[in-house]
Amino acid sequence: MTNQLSIKLGNRIKSISVIDKHNVYKEPVKNNNNKENNLSNQQIQNEGIYENIHEEALINASRALNSAALKLENIYEKAIAKHSEEIANLSIEIARKILMYKIESKDYEIVSIIKEALNNSPSQHEVTVFLNPDDYAQCVKLQEKESQGILAGIKLAPDSNIGHAECVIKNPQGTIASLIDENLDKIREALNKAY
Repeated sequence: MTNQLSIKLGNRIKSISVIDKHNVYKEPVKNNNNKENNLSNQQIQNEGIYENIHEEALINASRALNSAALKLENIYEKAIAKHSEEIANLSIEIARKILMYKIESKDYEIVSIIKEALNNSPSQHEVTVFLNPDDYAQCVKLQEKESQGILAGIKLAPDSNIGHAECVIKNPQGTIASLIDENLDKIREALNKAY
């Protein structure tokens, strides 16, 4: 037994609409009992060929666009990698200029700088903090005023080789330097690694 579908219509078919596999509407073909208006097998095959050519063209265009997008992404990544060191250096120079301005205008807290350096020190016993003579004078005054502050129990010493807003901490385990150039170099290295 074959699987056939039979539909019995009460009237004649006056027009047929063909929809392709993409649900694209095709012009209706009218049935006037005229052989010229009937779709032949050859016409149906030709439409299928045109459909396949159109679909293949779309696929090729899509591949070309994807290829171009990958090439653009590659160019972008190379440009960023090429300029990352320049970007890091420019950022550091901007930071340096800001820091120098703040130092020149005495807009910094030497106690905070010492505290940060002490946090990086392996030991806080028998500590000597070497400072620029101007910062040293300021810290000695603070140390005399506050017996319980961060400077309590710390030996302070002036050193004219140390710049403003910098300090060097010495203890039996070693030396910790909080120098602007060294800190900026560490930031530069971190920026270069990030790119």
